[in-house]
Amino acid sequence: PLADFADGKARFYTFRSSAKTIAFFVLKGSDGVIRSAFDACDVCYEAKKGYRQEGDYMVCNNCGNRFPSSRINVESGGCNPAPLKQQVQGDRVIIRGADLETGARFF
Repeated sequence: PLADFADGKARFYTFRSSAKTIAFFVLKGSDGVIRSAFDACDVCYEAKKGYRQEGDYMVCNNCGNRFPSSRINVESGGCNPAPLKQQVQGDRVIIRGADLETGARFF
């Protein structure tokens, strides 16, 4: 439900694909936009440490880089949280299983 993200706190989830468990998060950015990303990046994913939230920033648990919530799912590559396609339909945030599967390489 969209209302789950009104407080701006990141919610962490897992999706079990046929081969792997894929971790991701969803949050409402400081700009009011719902954003989602894999709990991994192109640089640090092999450490399998993901991100944590500190205020308005998502912080890499491996290297400590900080990313403002308003840039999640905008920036890609490097240590940015890898973008995850999602959409808001009415009062729901929708993430398709096929889109989650695209991040399997990180896990």
